Order: sequence, then structure tokens, then C-alpha cells
Amino acid sequence: MPEVVISGTGLYRPPHVITNAELVEAFNAYVALQNAQHAAAIAAGEREPLVPSSVEFIEKASGIKQRYVIDKAGVLDPQRMYPRFQERPDDQLSLMAEIAVDASRQALAAAGKRADQVDAVLCSAANMQRAYPAMAIEIQQALGAGGYGFDMNVACSSATFAIEQAANAVRAGSANCVLVVNPEITSAHLEWRDRDCHFIFGDVCTAVIVERADTATSADRWQILGTKLATQFSNNIRNNFGFLNRCEDSDPNARDKTFRQEGRKVFKEVVPIAAAHIEQHLASLGLEPTAVRRFWLHQANLGMNQLVVKRLIGQEVTPDVAPLILDEYANTASAGSVIAFHHHRADLTGGDTGVICSFGAGYSVGSVVVRKLS
Repeated sequence: MPEVVISGTGLYRPPHVITNAELVEAFNAYVALQNAQHAAAIAAGEREPLVPSSVEFIEKASGIKQRYVIDKAGVLDPQRMYPRFQERPDDQLSLMAEIAVDASRQALAAAGKRADQVDAVLCSAANMQRAYPAMAIEIQQALGAGGYGFDMNVACSSATFAIEQAANAVRAGSANCVLVVNPEITSAHLEWRDRDCHFIFGDVCTAVIVERADTATSADRWQILGTKLATQFSNNIRNNFGFLNRCEDSDPNARDKTFRQEGRKVFKEVVPIAAAHIEQHLASLGLEPTAVRRFWLHQANLGMNQLVVKRLIGQEVTPDVAPLILDEYANTASAGSVIAFHHHRADLTGGDTGVICSFGAGYSVGSVVVRKLS
């Protein structure tokens, strides 16, 4: 089977930044409005008052300091607290496809590829803008790519799961060059009015070119040594928004229709799952964790990432070993580990080995072990 490489990456970064201070100011204004509106019920003990947030709470809980968003005004409006997007007609490029095309063109340029050299487009993200036509096919058409396209959703592991599908397609000969694109408009499914999670997500889009090594012309080529995927069902991260909601006559604004999680349970359960997964994957390739030059991990929580890597290498974790982009981008669902790879690989040299790994709802864990080619 042909050797497979990652030959280019791209990153779309939205134009607006929301700092923790701005977010807290808007959230606390919302809290004050809600507590005032329900003052009588609160005084009668029929309703619990909402608790304000703080910058200190956010940074201690997550390590996040800011996030990029496509729309800022709607999120920071205490009367709204979610983005405001303009509906587009069917003959106009959709919002998700628009940011995907931006990231994809960057990845193609980095790989030295034309769009018509792409044989497949995989759009893999935590949420899709619509059910059909597939977002991947719209992106394919907008780029002028050939072959086929389809959508995937494995929550925060969507990117690594798609990279395996891309690598398998190349090895099987059904494609020579595959574009994996991860448009994550996470601001639209986040509950900005919930103190426990209102700070977690940011918007972004990443793209990766996966192709045969013998067709790659980029000077920056990363051999895919192996991929490993695993899932284990859990309700601790869940979103019940879907096409059956109206048939159930359920409230479209109910709390379960946006992101929700049992954060402490997720931390406690996912850390050992992710660490064991990576260790087993490396062992199957004859590699020791201490031989890995860099870990590009899912960017959900600073403490979680540090603990996963510490379990693997048995020592305190430095940014050189496991770089962080969480502080700047926040959690960007499936795109986080790819952003880390995109920003923090230029200093590695030929022969260096790294692990791209994501973990999230499902539970799902995906790892891609790569080696820098000279």
C-alpha cells in the first residue's frame, strides 16, 4: 500500500475576539436582568438566583483567556446571548462552506495542490449547518474539486476520525489526495447563559491535505505512521437538538437543545481513557511515549491535557512537549488538535515523531501518529 502523508494545513480564524472580561461583563448583566425579573420567585424560595461569573473562575477552570467568534454583538447582548447570523438564500454559499473554503484554500496552497487534484472532500465537524445536501459536496463544488464528498460527525473527535478515513482511502486507492475540513461554528450550539460552560467554545475552521507520499511536493510532509479510533458511550456530553424535535413537540429553546456536560465526570473519565489509548497506539507501532517529540492534543481543558501527557511520560509537561492554543482559541471542538499541529510543528526536524489526538463526546478518542520527513 502507498505511503500516506499530511502535506498541508489551513486555518480560518474569525474576525472577532471576545475576551474573558467582555464575556463576564455580558454574562453578569444577563444574570442581573434575570434575577431582577424573577425577584419574587427567588424571595419566595421557588427559584434559585443565578450566580455571576468571573475572569478568575474561567481561567482557573479551563485555562481559556479569549475566543474567536464569527459574530460578537449577539453573544454579548444580555437580552440575546447567542450569535446573530443572516439567513442566506439557497443559491448563495452557506456560512459553514464559506469558512471551509477559506481554510481549504490555505491548506491547498501549503501542500502545493490545485483543487482539481483533490479526489475527495470530507467535511467533519461537531455540528453541520444542515442535513442535506452534504456540506462537503457544497465545499467540493465551491473549490472546483473532483471525486466525491461526504459529511462526518464524531463531535470533538471528528477531525482525527476523518483523517483516518482519508488515509484509508489513499491506501486503498480510491483517492490519491483527500481534503479534510473541519468548520466549527461552536458559538451557535454553546449555551452562553450557563455559568458552568458559557466560556468554553470559540469558532474556527481547519483543513488538512492527506495524500500519497509519492505525489506530495510540499517540503513540509508528515508520514502517517498509524491511526487509531475508539468510542465508548456516555451521556456526560450531550446535545439533543435535531430534526425529530418538532415531531416531539419539544421546546426548541430547552436547555438540552444546546451543549451541556457533566464537567467533573468528563475530566475524571476521559483522562485515563485518552492516556491509555495513546499509550496502546504507540505500543502497536513499537514506540514509547517518551520517544514522542510532541503531543498535539484536543484543546478542551489545560489541566486535562497536562494530566494526559504526564501519565504518558511520567514528568511535568512543558508547552514544548504539549503546546497549548486553548488560551487563545478556547475549545474549538474537533479543530483544536489540528490548530495545535498547524501552529506548533515548524521547529521539528526530520525523523521527529508526534501524536495528534482528540477526545470528546461519545466518548470518542482518535489518534494520528506522524513522523516528519526530511
